[in-house]
Amino acid sequence: MRMAILASADSWYFSDLRRAAAARFEVVPVTFNHLASAIDHRSVRIKSGECNLLEFEAILVRTMPPGSLEQVVFRMDLLAGLQSKGCTVVNSPRAIEVAVDKYLASLRLAESGLRVPHTFSCQTVEQAMTAFKELGGRVVVKPLFGSEGQGITRLDDEALALRAFKMLTHLGAVVYLQEFIPHHGYDLRLLVVGQRIFGIQRHNSRDWRTNISRGATAQPLEITDELTDMARQATTAIGASVAGVDILPGKDGHLYALEVNAVPGWKSLAEALNLDIASVVLEHVGELVG
Repeated sequence: MRMAILASADSWYFSDLRRAAAARFEVVPVTFNHLASAIDHRSVRIKSGECNLLEFEAILVRTMPPGSLEQVVFRMDLLAGLQSKGCTVVNSPRAIEVAVDKYLASLRLAESGLRVPHTFSCQTVEQAMTAFKELGGRVVVKPLFGSEGQGITRLDDEALALRAFKMLTHLGAVVYLQEFIPHHGYDLRLLVVGQRIFGIQRHNSRDWRTNISRGATAQPLEITDELTDMARQATTAIGASVAGVDILPGKDGHLYALEVNAVPGWKSLAEALNLDIASVVLEHVGELVG
């Protein structure tokens, strides 16, 4: 099976997938920045350099680089075009669009019945300050589009909150606020790959954020029936078959669904569990192709 991997050729993830592919799959790295399309009255071509992506049986999205609104929309349009031509795209462009938008993802998670932190999204300083007070004066501000904890800030001072909201609205950003959930210094990352679920507990003694990229450490997690149900519910709500689901156990005894990553990493999880996750991912994509 020929599979295009949307990832940098020198990334750890492409190297891991190439190792796992062995003789079973032919994997080829493709970057978003080089995607292009040609249309005429007879055909549609979607290419990256000399690669005709319509000749691949599957496309595995392993990165989502930043770009302008036009670039992001164009890239999603190309993925949708590949999907419409019969190519298996993992995850689907619609699932990626939902997951990358924190507001839309939170909405879908809440509508599915999962417990999410109280969240407020707005576009004016006045609305943001009202939400800050309604959320108890302790909030987490997140970029609407972002990952790995970048740009996330905790605010518990009214003057600093006002300054932050003014800056964000001046930049044309949507202000996305969530209540700060007191926790025990760790969260849970569940990696869903088709019907299989893997998990780690992420601890960070130096930062309230528990992202591995910010110094957190990982240890194996026992997947309970409750966590299984939450993971399934979250991925169904987003529409993804490969996803990282972040769950925060609060000090109040509740489990909160924080977000779903439709382009999840697995390096730390694979190391903590001593599992070949890349092989599991490739096998899942192969099963989807059929």
